[in-house]
Amino acid sequence: MVKIRRAFTLISTLLLCACAGGADTDISGAPLPDVDPATLQAFAKGQFGGKRVASRQNAGAFGSYARGCVAGAQQLAETGPTWQAMRLSRNRNWGHPELVDFVQDLSRAAAAQPGWAGLYVGDMSQPRGGPMLTGHRSHQIGLDVDVWMLPARNLTLSAADRENISSISTRRSSGAYVNSNWTRQHHEIIKAAASDKRTARIFVFPGAKVQMCKDEKGDRAWLRKVRPWWGHHYHFHVRLSCPPGTRGCVNQNPPPAGDGCADAQQWVNNILNPPPPDPNAPKPKPRRELRVGDLPQQCAAVLASQ
Repeated sequence: MVKIRRAFTLISTLLLCACAGGADTDISGAPLPDVDPATLQAFAKGQFGGKRVASRQNAGAFGSYARGCVAGAQQLAETGPTWQAMRLSRNRNWGHPELVDFVQDLSRAAAAQPGWAGLYVGDMSQPRGGPMLTGHRSHQIGLDVDVWMLPARNLTLSAADRENISSISTRRSSGAYVNSNWTRQHHEIIKAAASDKRTARIFVFPGAKVQMCKDEKGDRAWLRKVRPWWGHHYHFHVRLSCPPGTRGCVNQNPPPAGDGCADAQQWVNNILNPPPPDPNAPKPKPRRELRVGDLPQQCAAVLASQ
């Protein structure tokens, strides 16, 4: 138990540093700061963030989720029969064609749930992936998507509506438990996402994972892919595996064997009873901004493509 608590303390310290350096953030309704890509051309995020359209290349994902890019990305339509892309000003409704297909499939599954007409889709990737100007460190290879917890009941929102409407938080007690906004429909939609063979992981706050572990009475295999992580109470984050045959795409290691429920409960225990700080924990190092040369060599060609 002591080792677990010390590990938790170390993780907490590192995450605090990560947040300061641009970790994945929740969709809370607050606008992201305006950043001019032209002022950041020395860094990869300035060059990738300045691209408004995808590269004219065959589809490909290069590198890892937090250090890579995407060629030949496809744009998710702003509005479809069972989805709406949100925060259109961010221009982050792009992804590998596999991701766009996945989002459309999941939105149809969501539309079958009572009270849901489909999904409100948050950040996917920039047109050519790569490091983002603001917010996420991942979402770089076109295989990540944030799905809002807010039930999509109105699929006729204007562009202005989509900038100003907020998602809803589904947590209480700092993420140890779900609140009254959490429904069985959330459970079923996340289950549908995790049951898709293309899905590698789903990130959601610890209390939601524990609640799903308690409520699931059938096949529990899908729970393995649902991983507790900080934040992720305004949205859940789906990460796809590298599409078959994709060269240069680096998968994350598979989740540990089992349903992961005991691990999620330990997260909750540590939220409710935080371990004391570890005096021997190493101080977090400042995160260096990535440059194009830090990314896979294919990413320079993605940037240069018309």
